[in-house]
Amino acid sequence: MVDPLYAQTEPFFESGADPTPPAQALVVGEDFAGMRSQALGLVERAGWQGAFRAIHPTRVARLALRGPALWHRPFLQDTQGVPLMPAAQAAQAVVSIGGKGGAIGAALRSAGRPVVQIQNPRLPLRYFDLVIACVHDEISGPNVLLGRTALHGLTPEVLAQARAEWAPRFAHLPRPLIAGLVGGSNGRFTLGEGEAARLGVILAKAVGKQGGSLFVTTSRRTDPKAQVVLTDLVEAVGGTVWDGEGDNPYRGLIACADHVVVTTDSVSMISEAVAGQAPVSVFPLPGKSRRIACFTDVLEQAGRVRMLHPLSGFEKLDPWPVEPLDDTPAIAAEMHRRLGF
Repeated sequence: MVDPLYAQTEPFFESGADPTPPAQALVVGEDFAGMRSQALGLVERAGWQGAFRAIHPTRVARLALRGPALWHRPFLQDTQGVPLMPAAQAAQAVVSIGGKGGAIGAALRSAGRPVVQIQNPRLPLRYFDLVIACVHDEISGPNVLLGRTALHGLTPEVLAQARAEWAPRFAHLPRPLIAGLVGGSNGRFTLGEGEAARLGVILAKAVGKQGGSLFVTTSRRTDPKAQVVLTDLVEAVGGTVWDGEGDNPYRGLIACADHVVVTTDSVSMISEAVAGQAPVSVFPLPGKSRRIACFTDVLEQAGRVRMLHPLSGFEKLDPWPVEPLDDTPAIAAEMHRRLGF
């Protein structure tokens, strides 16, 4: 297995030097928040410019894309039916993410237009110039870069800006500020009313024990009934659950909270949480994913997260000293080096 890129690296341009114009990238993947976050986060960290084009190729399309190049063109389009080839021809690189994104990305590859694939493409890795994945993806090869965390755009500068914006809004809240980042059910895990009740009780007990305050934000995947249960428990101890109106406090909570609790369903959400300065507790959900279990094990061994295990202090949210953890800068810099940008 290729060693993860843990070390921090030098900036891409020397201070005072005139930077070259940013490379233009075509970014393709399914329209999921986590995929957008990872792909656009890499593009931003690389200093490139690129817009996300949502794709959803059918099974027939994916089969055709594995065939001769003559078969590709009718299937190289986004979810709006707009052809991708013109944008690809105007770009210096293509960034694809996920299995379906990888099928499109591999078909758009050409001499002088490298394709960077994020996550295991479930295709031969030789179809890509570079494959960027996490250690838990368990892939290897001469063109593979591995990190402990998923890619994202929460740089120290972005978090500092979020802190400057949100610290005044949170100033009236007693400390410590406990933040809850709540996802939802997916193909691997379940977050229903029962799980919301368990999480709400844990958060409420932590506030009762430590004092302070509680602020929770949910996602588009959060079941409405589960959100009602969670809201009742959080508001009963004077806490707040973001209702979807106004500015989303997500980045502000990562930047400002004294302790963050994240549900285990999202690698992207956990990766963004550990980029902040607060300890991160991971709330388990019913279900099973060997990959995500490996991911959280790596972060737990690094001392960056603690799992809320039922048999070992399930309800404890005691803080511990941590440092921000983010492998995205090293990955982006190594990508630059290998591709010659």
